[in-house]
Amino acid sequence: MIDAIDKPAIFINTQYTILAVNQAYRATYESEVIVNRSKCFEISHNHASPCDQHGEDCPIKACIDSKKSSNVMHIHNTDLGKTYCDILMKPVKDNDGMVIGFLEILDKINYASAEPQQNKMIGHSLPFKHMLTKINRAAQADISVLLHGETGTGKELVARALHDSSPRADKPFVVIECTGLNENLFESELFGHEKGAFTGATHAKKGLIDIANGGTVFFDEIADVALSMQVKLLRLIETQSYRSVGGLKQRKANFRLICASHKNLLSLVEQGLFRRDLYYRIAGFPINLPSLRERSTDIPDLCQYFLKFNKNGNKRFSDEAITYLCQYPFPGNIRELKNTVEHAALLANEDVIEFDDLPEHILEADNRTDNSFNKQWNEHQYNAISTDSDVIPTLEEVEAEYLEALSKKGGFTIDDLASKLHLSSRTLYRKLHKYGIKLD
Repeated sequence: MIDAIDKPAIFINTQYTILAVNQAYRATYESEVIVNRSKCFEISHNHASPCDQHGEDCPIKACIDSKKSSNVMHIHNTDLGKTYCDILMKPVKDNDGMVIGFLEILDKINYASAEPQQNKMIGHSLPFKHMLTKINRAAQADISVLLHGETGTGKELVARALHDSSPRADKPFVVIECTGLNENLFESELFGHEKGAFTGATHAKKGLIDIANGGTVFFDEIADVALSMQVKLLRLIETQSYRSVGGLKQRKANFRLICASHKNLLSLVEQGLFRRDLYYRIAGFPINLPSLRERSTDIPDLCQYFLKFNKNGNKRFSDEAITYLCQYPFPGNIRELKNTVEHAALLANEDVIEFDDLPEHILEADNRTDNSFNKQWNEHQYNAISTDSDVIPTLEEVEAEYLEALSKKGGFTIDDLASKLHLSSRTLYRKLHKYGIKLD
């Protein structure tokens, strides 16, 4: 029965032992599967114990707790390296309703990786994994998908992943930039036009919907489509048909719809700036793309990726520089991080990119939120200031000496000390670096 499953699959007992395996599963891993002996975690993770003891959720335990099927996104050691796998675990029961084992079915994710690989989404954080799960589920259907995320979070990359993982992968992927779509050209660009349809139409032209036939159409920044044009877009989606400008023949549209926006479309609906009926047509399956602030643990891998594939593979960031980048909010998200990495790599004279090589706007970012020097540094603790003396230390000297004293006292992490000083961790890190102080 397990050989009839076209995806990698195994049957496991309650002790994690593999009792049955299909060829697709064997071909996925370098480790040999020995039926009745190999443990699932030994094959997929090269671990000596279950995956929940190594920082990942165990789908078997989730099945036992819920008494239902469970789903997790894991990173497996496959023949292609560290590969994301969408795991569906189904409990198998006997005639008395007792769970006797579990059927595990894998979906290998080809568009993402936990280590730097070209043309793939990179990350390992929990928000990143949640996003991958949604992408994988949506890709297998033909449902309309709405991508929402801040500017620079990679919406077009996700749209491309949805297309490439769908049954339409061998058909065109057409991107329509709604921001620059002129009202007068909207119909002509989307539906095409006939020769002589308007002044300047010296020849017939295919529209983007026609070019995308059988494939995927990605409307980027859909919120920027004018209200007057939204009704025409709605009619296209509802009827799956259109006419070229100046044409009489009704044409059939065949495409998968993906839309994206960094704006809150529901808020625009309430303001009367976006059609409610259009919103519910395009938002069949919403996917939220996490900001880089929400997945800051992915920054080291992303930095390595940008260095490796932008002809700076011989360079690397120092621990200090990486720590600081992980604490910076990156309002421009991944696009800003890419520019930052390229900027720092150009400034660095050595193979190691240091803290001081980071762009000035990042180094100075905390000036807006700087708090005054901690008030508890009183005259008993610091007696160098005397009303009888003309020598007055500068604020920087006082600050440096205070931080030096705290560092010698020990017992603080950067986050703990920053909290006590009412500073952000990034601000404290900058100050310690500035004065050459390391916490003991």
